[in-house]
Amino acid sequence: MTTMAHETRDVRDEQPGEIRRHELAGFLRSRRERITPEDVGLPRGQRRRTPGLRREEVAHLSAVGVTWYTWLEQARDIQVSAQVLDALARTLRLDGSERAHLFGLAGAIDPTPAASCTTLTPELLDLMDRLEPVPACVQNSRYDILAYNRTYGMLLCDLDEIPPEDRNWMLLAFTHEGWRSAISDLDSVLRIMAAKFRSGMAEHLGEPAWKLVLKRLTDESAEFRELWERHEVVQSLPSKVKHFHNPYVGPLSVVHTDLWLGRDCGARMVTYTPADAVSGERLEALRELATARS
Repeated sequence: MTTMAHETRDVRDEQPGEIRRHELAGFLRSRRERITPEDVGLPRGQRRRTPGLRREEVAHLSAVGVTWYTWLEQARDIQVSAQVLDALARTLRLDGSERAHLFGLAGAIDPTPAASCTTLTPELLDLMDRLEPVPACVQNSRYDILAYNRTYGMLLCDLDEIPPEDRNWMLLAFTHEGWRSAISDLDSVLRIMAAKFRSGMAEHLGEPAWKLVLKRLTDESAEFRELWERHEVVQSLPSKVKHFHNPYVGPLSVVHTDLWLGRDCGARMVTYTPADAVSGERLEALRELATARS
């Protein structure tokens, strides 16, 4: 018989690294047990005894090895990449605080859009609100959407419904059907976006955040993989008219303008001013709709 004395760890004899690994193991286990099979589209089955998901199910959904994930929950001394932690956070449906805790326990830097971006000052957020009904957002150089006003939030889809870690123009353009359906001349836009992303990545080849976006794109989009293999590059284009088909107010013609905010993370404010009177009226209607829903 195993006694309680054998099951209890004596944390007084553990080194900081060991304590961190055990905390990580316990945290993963607790979050795994709260997710039901139905939450992730899996059948429950009749012989399930494990509360929540099984280890092998988490490993499969996160595209990691079962043995490797088991070692992680056993507090083994193994290396965990930011990409794997990101996949686990998605599978386990961690909120922002839980995600930060996961990366902290693993001693890793979360490469997803930084909520603490120094360019997101209260004055800048107020300015975007004052630009209504002109859609405006702040993006960094890898197209993470860091902040946006209400009209922009309903420009291509309901952006509030997208998890913050998925609010990336590249990811949405290649993987989100609602976002894609709002873009006129989608094939041309995707080709340019892939070429611009390759150009931008040349200066960030070793950065986990860029590698994470690239991995998600190559894993989730055959279109992107085909375009990426062409090795096409293009620099940022000057302001130009873009055409969207908004799901709420119809076709829009807008002038895209980048207002650069600093060189630290390539942040810029993107605005879409109406290119004609009809688009101006429709943006005003979109602003009213967004205001009513907020």
